[in-house]
Amino acid sequence: MIRRRISLAPARLGTTLLFLALMALAACKRLPTGASTGVVPLPSGALPVAATALPTTSPLPAPLPGARAPQSFADLAAKADPAVVFVKTLQERRGASGRRRVIGEGVGTAFVYDPNGLIITNNHVIDEASEIHVIFGRKREVKATVVGRDPRTDIAVLRVEEKNLPYLPLGDSDALRVGDWVLAIGNPFALAHTVSAGILSAKGRTLADVQGLDESGYYDFLQTDASINPGNSGGPLLDMAGNVVGINTAIRAKANSIGFAIPINMVKELLPRVLKDGHIKRSAIGVHVSSVLPDDIERLKLSDENGALVRVVVPGGPADRAGLQVDDVIQAFEGEALTGPERLRWVASLAGVGKPVTLRVVRGGRTFDLKVTLVELPDEAAAAPDDDAQ
Repeated sequence: MIRRRISLAPARLGTTLLFLALMALAACKRLPTGASTGVVPLPSGALPVAATALPTTSPLPAPLPGARAPQSFADLAAKADPAVVFVKTLQERRGASGRRRVIGEGVGTAFVYDPNGLIITNNHVIDEASEIHVIFGRKREVKATVVGRDPRTDIAVLRVEEKNLPYLPLGDSDALRVGDWVLAIGNPFALAHTVSAGILSAKGRTLADVQGLDESGYYDFLQTDASINPGNSGGPLLDMAGNVVGINTAIRAKANSIGFAIPINMVKELLPRVLKDGHIKRSAIGVHVSSVLPDDIERLKLSDENGALVRVVVPGGPADRAGLQVDDVIQAFEGEALTGPERLRWVASLAGVGKPVTLRVVRGGRTFDLKVTLVELPDEAAAAPDDDAQ
């Protein structure tokens, strides 16, 4: 094979390089922009970022070795029972003559979590009550007052003027695993101090799983097959160390052994605010969001079903002013990856009115960060059917 060596003189080499550079510049100028490229425009305040993995809400607990069922729950029940109280309420109304008349009575359960007289129960147990009494043991009845409440999570804190009470420590519901043993103590059908045992059946149950709840509420229920019935509301769900991991709250109607409890970690986030202000002042982004469905992944050029899909942008609200649009997917809030709309609603509601926050958003396959300043969520905000408002 004959090989020829070809060389360019210096003058011809310079001309060739100049010609190639001009062609490259011409090609750049001919690139279309905007909609003609298929690139979705971003809000003016958007900061484009590379689509990278974000940290999850919290690390998963380390796997633990399997444990055999306890031979008896008697010691645990005996230790916890003195801190569980029976709640009795009266609902009264004044007639035209000014006299009060009883229009209803209610019963439920509560538990002491602070030996200085602080008690936790469900808000629906004491809602609209004119008088509240708690019964320690079988007979000792004490008047209680409301320290604070949060109807959107269905919790309430009561106080009795007593000290050195037996109490239950608040545990860690995040560390609880599906399949772990749990114990419920309460007053089903006014049968005081009834104990039932079961396992944690599931975590993360929402409004879609428990019918009849307020659509503007916040739900992340633990599910258990420990027997829960009317009258158990407000009672403790305990782990095997005797720590409260949930507040027994609801049941699935016409089902067998399907009960729901508020995770105690959710309650612990709210307690300082309830004790200080008597209520929760919530913040909002100004959107209605829903879950990302399988059909949305291809349509919106997403990699998975994580995040919260924007269904409605409230006109004139903070999201609208920042440039969020319908079909945007909010994937992170202040650096925390979002698995779904429920987590976004929760963290946004507690972030603080007037606080500027950073949202990570996906639009048309492009990922960007957007600053939004939160406003106060109205007390009577109502969600659209099947949507989550935030």
